[in-house]
Amino acid sequence: QFTLGETASSLTKNQEEYFILTTNKGTQIKAKVVVIAAGLGCFEPRKPHLVNLSKFEDRGVDYIIKDPEKYRDKNIVIAGGGDSALDWTIFLADVCQSVHLIHRRTEFRGAPESVKRLKDLVKLGTVNLLINSEVKELIGEEHLKEVTIQQDNQEDIIIPTDYFIPLFGLTPKLGPIAEWGLGLDKNAIVVDSYDYATNVQGIFAIGDINTYSGKLKLILCGFHEATLMVQSAFKLIHGGKNPSFKYTTVTGIKPLD
Repeated sequence: QFTLGETASSLTKNQEEYFILTTNKGTQIKAKVVVIAAGLGCFEPRKPHLVNLSKFEDRGVDYIIKDPEKYRDKNIVIAGGGDSALDWTIFLADVCQSVHLIHRRTEFRGAPESVKRLKDLVKLGTVNLLINSEVKELIGEEHLKEVTIQQDNQEDIIIPTDYFIPLFGLTPKLGPIAEWGLGLDKNAIVVDSYDYATNVQGIFAIGDINTYSGKLKLILCGFHEATLMVQSAFKLIHGGKNPSFKYTTVTGIKPLD
């Protein structure tokens, strides 16, 4: 069975020693074994260090652009110097009433053609570019109204805006998994390389989410870890019974009906 579009939020055990996994939408899944294969974890946006940032989240501060039409004829301020910041600045220049791009350096990390396109738009007056600058303060009541920009060797300026969009990339986090009582090392789950079991019996972690001596973050290693994990998981599910192996080089491959 597949449960899509939901986040694993909590993990407990019932009186029958079954794991009960609950998602953010209330779905509950019962199992004897849990395997965590979460890659690098949950990716969250890198947020600027602003005192009242959380106050304006979803009220003028967005970290991802889902529907560009949301910003139609609006005044927006984008912060960042990578591909995402450049690409959205260029795209939204034809959508918004005004676009300010704030970058704390003079050089950009984006593709050269995007940098050239940006500079062309700046010359045309379609985009307002402020380099060696960063957003210092967010101003507003129920919704964001203005941002204060701090510039090197210059006075701060205030820009009226409807939306502030910081695009500083993503950072991996363990998310709710960090609260499940597992042994952790930074943003990874510590496992036994014998079968990639965690410190909690019945819970395994494979792939980039785990860590052990000699760990390599390769897809090939993930397959290897999964293969060894399944042997121990099978025994736990079937009361210690060993799995039976069959090899296609001997038995052949049965065609699908």
